[in-house]
Amino acid sequence: MDSRALLLAAATIAGFTGVTSDADALTPLSMDLAVDPAVTEGSSVHATMAPSDFTPPPDDAYEPTARVSNWRSRLQCVPFARRESGVQIFGNANTWWQQARDRYETTAEPEEGSVMVLRGYATANRGHVAVVREIVSPRLIIVDHSNWLNGGEITRDVPIRDVSEAGDWSQVQVWHVPGRHWGGRTYQVQGFILNVLTEAQQQIDAERAAAGMQLVSAEAVPVG
Repeated sequence: MDSRALLLAAATIAGFTGVTSDADALTPLSMDLAVDPAVTEGSSVHATMAPSDFTPPPDDAYEPTARVSNWRSRLQCVPFARRESGVQIFGNANTWWQQARDRYETTAEPEEGSVMVLRGYATANRGHVAVVREIVSPRLIIVDHSNWLNGGEITRDVPIRDVSEAGDWSQVQVWHVPGRHWGGRTYQVQGFILNVLTEAQQQIDAERAAAGMQLVSAEAVPVG
């Protein structure tokens, strides 16, 4: 008895009597066995569930991972923010907001990569800038900054929360890294600077570049 006859005999004993062609005989039996009778046609309820149906955890449930990444950097907040954000503003932190107005796009609400500009809690002569890394919720963000503890240190993944009555990011509290709790002081926020030049500044830069090219061309001396 050849192998095909043996297979047909085995199929007959098992109750499979409907084998009519070579094509049918080559169909894997596992295809039928793999069908789950519990699965119905149509989309799963999970596939059709709208994202709005998912409720994010409250801000109090956020687990801060804030840490001092470098105690010896001896870096003020301004050069750190300039390096990390790309916003090319110089001078004291309390002058950044005024300098940015006609040069960079600004916003009242945080955006990832933007520079948060704070006013001093005691006097307007004091200021601070930090780089927004993550938006956790409408009233909680994560920043990186330098010299917040007045030691020139770099601190990363620091939570900052909006505590203003209007929820407009005009007043905030900053997570105290050494104590692992929210700081007791409230700081005034001037706004957020985006690393996007205004149209007016782009025009100025283009005119300056063109003037520089003309100057170089005029000073060029033919060789020969």
